[in-house]
Order: sequence, then structure tokens, then C-alpha cells
Amino acid sequence: MLERLSLQGFELTCLSHAEAILSRDFPDAVTQIESVLENFSIPITEIIGSGGGEAIGTQRLRKALYDLGWQKSKFEIKKIINGIERESITHEIDHVKVFPVNGHSCSIALEIEWNNKDPFFDRDLENFKRLHAEGAISLGVIITRGSLLQDSLLSLVRRFAAVCNVLSFDELVPFDVNPTNRQREKVDAGVRRGKTFEESWAEVFVSDKFGAATTHWRKLMDRVSRGVGNPCPLLLIGLPVGIITFDELN
Repeated sequence: MLERLSLQGFELTCLSHAEAILSRDFPDAVTQIESVLENFSIPITEIIGSGGGEAIGTQRLRKALYDLGWQKSKFEIKKIINGIERESITHEIDHVKVFPVNGHSCSIALEIEWNNKDPFFDRDLENFKRLHAEGAISLGVIITRGSLLQDSLLSLVRRFAAVCNVLSFDELVPFDVNPTNRQREKVDAGVRRGKTFEESWAEVFVSDKFGAATTHWRKLMDRVSRGVGNPCPLLLIGLPVGIITFDELN
């Protein structure tokens, strides 16, 4: 299952019999997820230039899923006792699709966590767990940065800086990069310690934007190893370093 993604370096983990469930009951979902991800790429300039708000690459990935019917959905679970509503809980999921399974309608929920604060994993996994327990979804999927991609971000940003001859803050302006005063001070401090400007800037940029406390594969594995989200069946997908391209700089 998802062999083409595996060959491209995607990290894939199935929990609570998710592989059997997907293979038997949701082959169309597997095909759609694979078709969206196998051609997905992010130019290095989007890594560098994306400011506040959702990353452009994430927006493209969401659109590809929306085009295949994976729509944003809101689930409302109510507890009613003797006609009186005692409790109402709402869960919003970014991508949900309903598939026919043995004459029934069954749903898969999917979240993309490209670069959020890592507690978002707790939210996603707990949402999946509750919705699965209530019979609202059959399985949950999370897509995030893979471990090799996370480890390679500094070298990728350094490569960008070298290719674009980033020798000062001025060379970053065309890429819509406007470091804060704090970031500028940290970069200048690194230069005073003997680093080149591009080395110091790359380290500050990656540390601030893609630090250890953001959403990436190891943080996700930390959660599931502690049982967060259990027993909801889960398909976890780590994006590989190969999705980052430098073609636009050539």
C-alpha cells in the first residue's frame, strides 16, 4: 500500500489495523491520497518567503484534496437526557470524505500539519479518537514534515543562501523576507562570532521558523507512542526532503 510514496522517501506509519482497513474498505482513498502526494512539491523560495498565515504549499495541497471531494467538515456531538440537551461538542476537521463501504457511508478524516505548534497534534489525535469512538469516522490521516526533511531544512536554506549570494539583509528583500529587529541582532551576533552572513542568517531563520517545537514527524511519533489518539486507526505520512525544489533558481 502506498508503494510509490514509500519509494519517493515518504515516511508511512499505520496504527490500529489502519493498513488492513484502508486496503480492504478504502482503496479509492488510498489512490487519491497517493495521487495528490506523489506529484507534490514546494519550491525553496516558498520556504524562504512565506510569512504569516498558511504556507502556499499547504494551500496547494489542500486545493488538490478539495478538488477530489475532501472537504472541511464540522461534527457536532450532542448528549440528550430525557429530551434535555446536557452536552454539545463540536469538532472541525479540515478534510473529510465519505466513501461507500458494504452499503454504508464511512468517513475518513485528514489533517495537514505543515508548520504549526506541536500541540496541534494533540488536538488532531484527540479529535480523531472521539469521532472514531462515536462512529463518525473510520480512520484518521495526518500529513506532516518527515524526519529527514526536518533535519535537512538548515542545509536547504544554506543552499538557497549560497545560490542566491545572500551576503546581507538586502539580498533577502526580493524574496519578501523582512527579519525582525531581534532576528537581525541574532544574525549580526553570529557574524561577530566568525560565521558568514549566510550561515548565521540560515541558522536563525530555521530555528525561528521550523524549530523543534513545531509540527514534524518526531513530535507526531512522540504522541502516538504515548497512546494519544488510540485506538483510532491512523495513517501517518511524513513528507520527504525530495519535495523541496530549486528549479526556479536555475
